[in-house]
Amino acid sequence: MEIKKEIQSIAIMAKKASSEMRQLSTEMKNRTLEQMARALTANAKYIINANKLDIKTAKKNGLKESFIDRLSLDKDRIKQMSSCLKEVAAQEDPIGNMVSSVKRPNGLQIMKVRVPLGVIGVIYESRPNVTSDCIGLCLKAGNAIILRGSSNAIYSNLAIFEVLNKIALNNGLPEGAINIIKTTDRKAVRLLLREEKNIDLIIPRGGESLIKEVVKYSKIPVVKHYKGLCHAYVDEYADLNMAERVILNAKLQRTSVCNAIETLLVHKHIAARFLPLMIKRLKTQGVEVRGCLEAYNIFKGRIKKAVNKDWETEYLDKILSIKVVNSMNDAIEHIERYGSGLSEVIITDSCESAEHFLNRVDSACVYLNASTRFTDGNQFGLGAEIGISTGRMHARGPMGVAELTSYKYVIIGSGQIRAK
Repeated sequence: MEIKKEIQSIAIMAKKASSEMRQLSTEMKNRTLEQMARALTANAKYIINANKLDIKTAKKNGLKESFIDRLSLDKDRIKQMSSCLKEVAAQEDPIGNMVSSVKRPNGLQIMKVRVPLGVIGVIYESRPNVTSDCIGLCLKAGNAIILRGSSNAIYSNLAIFEVLNKIALNNGLPEGAINIIKTTDRKAVRLLLREEKNIDLIIPRGGESLIKEVVKYSKIPVVKHYKGLCHAYVDEYADLNMAERVILNAKLQRTSVCNAIETLLVHKHIAARFLPLMIKRLKTQGVEVRGCLEAYNIFKGRIKKAVNKDWETEYLDKILSIKVVNSMNDAIEHIERYGSGLSEVIITDSCESAEHFLNRVDSACVYLNASTRFTDGNQFGLGAEIGISTGRMHARGPMGVAELTSYKYVIIGSGQIRAK
């Protein structure tokens, strides 16, 4: 089938299915999700074998270890995918929930009620767990979904889709409720972005170049998350032992993800005490450190000098930039200039410093004395996330089931008419 006709057919089928998805009972959705969770673990060997084909291709193409880490699946990761679906099933169903209700002087009862968004298109790179997470979240929120994964993960994504779609159809979900674009032809993405009559929202998950391309060509509203340039600021009143633990975790627990820190900001009053040991610990863990002139001098020239480009780079690797700042306001100004609006943390024992930082920094997630690695739908108790929004419209931060809904007004009258 010609690619254009294939994409149109998928979009039309999803639109039709979305009408039925709105009517699904909570019991039916939860039963399907629980069966999907069991099916993932029962078919783990099949999925892992498919994943090995993708990894083999990635290594053959010379892709970085950080990329292969995001791509890789094993029994533990599949078990985690399964757990996410179970957690989504256990959550409250937002559909039909009343957001507000007011009775007007003329007797009209005006109610604001949660409804599904409709059809959601997800365009994503490398991480095959996104396939199951997005299917689960859209199902719980009563939406149809169209998935378009990376060619680098095509075998993994198709295997996961096959396992989960079989469960969906066996439970009576309409055909087209869950869709995946099987072609790896890059034209498919731009064709998908023109289906504004059938698709209600596009969520891109991947690198900055992917998201910019989606925004440029989409006729459909887009949830944006350009990159995860996260910062940690160590205040002059910080517990330095705590700061060391938090920074090592925020940088190294998993370097290839968007919620890992890329820049460390340190108050000048504690820099000479804190940085020598901190940098030594980082280097012991294999981190390449790039520092401003002050940091460079403190560590006696045994690190690289940072350049301006470092402050605006999302490394997704074992590289960390360090800048010594004169004040907290300087740290905040640096974050405002270079940050991506995802996650920032202040490490301090000062209530005054904490309050000032948390109020001033305008990112989707702002932390006090905790690792930025918690910016994750599962860690926030959402079960999973369909993406992380760094914008300010509709949704912000990790997007779970509730963020995949809209609302409508239901008005109950008794014959009221408008006089003027």
